[in-house]
Amino acid sequence: MKKNISVLGSTGSIGTQTLDVADKLGLRVSALAAAKNITLLERQARKYKPKLAVVFDEQKAEELKIALADTDIKVLGGMDGLIEAARLPQADLVVNSVVGMVGLQPTIAAAQAKKDIALANKETLVAGGDLVTDAVRENGVKLLPVDSEHSAIFQCLQGIPDKKVIKKLILTASGGPFFGKTTDELRGVTVEQALKHPNWSMGAKITIDSATMMNKGLEIIEAGRLFGVSGGDIDVVVHRESIIHSLVEFTDNSVLAQLGVPDMRIPIQYAITYPMRYESPVAELDLAQIGKMTFFEPDYETFECLRACKKAFAMGGAATAIANGANEEANLMFRQGKIKFLDIGELVSGALESIQNFTPSCVGDILEVDARAREYVKGKIS
Repeated sequence: MKKNISVLGSTGSIGTQTLDVADKLGLRVSALAAAKNITLLERQARKYKPKLAVVFDEQKAEELKIALADTDIKVLGGMDGLIEAARLPQADLVVNSVVGMVGLQPTIAAAQAKKDIALANKETLVAGGDLVTDAVRENGVKLLPVDSEHSAIFQCLQGIPDKKVIKKLILTASGGPFFGKTTDELRGVTVEQALKHPNWSMGAKITIDSATMMNKGLEIIEAGRLFGVSGGDIDVVVHRESIIHSLVEFTDNSVLAQLGVPDMRIPIQYAITYPMRYESPVAELDLAQIGKMTFFEPDYETFECLRACKKAFAMGGAATAIANGANEEANLMFRQGKIKFLDIGELVSGALESIQNFTPSCVGDILEVDARAREYVKGKIS
């Protein structure tokens, strides 16, 4: 089991739960990084006494330096700070739970520094693709999934001698707050309604992604890249109870599923302790109390983001980075009240149609096409 961890995104939902797991396991926290919540980050820093604390917002980083001036904790800001936290010599494992494309460069930096990575930042694999998987392979490190769906598949594949026996990956989706709604019913939904997820407590960006089902589309791409499976061999099933976290079907039509209460500390802990399992702070699963579980086909027509992600994955090249960048900008604009809910899917699809696709050869290419996708969305709105 890893003894020292760096936690990128420590003040978010996954980050705070990672620290719960660290407490339970008695782990050392070598670095903490946050976007801008320096009030919570200061409390975390004083509790865990890391070597390094990072704030992506550089102005807030200066404020944290003053707040922690009575400690020996080094404080840095910006992308350079995140990269240093990812490379920190004292850390055995980097938990990357930042939100969005911000996570790409720290992930690659961690791999190049020979750090195992517990990945909760799906945009890293969606946008970075082969650049990330190549860095992981070339440096001989582990890329361990933290998303509940990918952790479930990862767990189901333990002991499988050859991935050729995989017939299909089946990702479960809660359906979000708008399951069963028609396009007409979604025209006037508010940000507040979209933020009411039925099962999970997540940050605002991811919760909106769940409402549009963009989150599930991103997970299809991530699953394909994590497990070397084409998009045509990945299915989605809506499972409202969020008890089965995903399934694997094999060539003999046997299906394995991973089950548990909807609590992210299970996949977080497994990524940290892999391949071992330890006592968990999570409640036991009581199937009799649950009583029944339901399953439905996803609505690809109503939820355009899900359809757009499947298209982007099939296109290959930079298309997935285009879809991701357009979505990040559109998601933000919806939360700011600048566009309507259904505009998000239309903007993602429009970006895929309008921006020329190509094969990225470096991180700079990914960052450039990401910027193009964001500018496309801003241009459409203005």
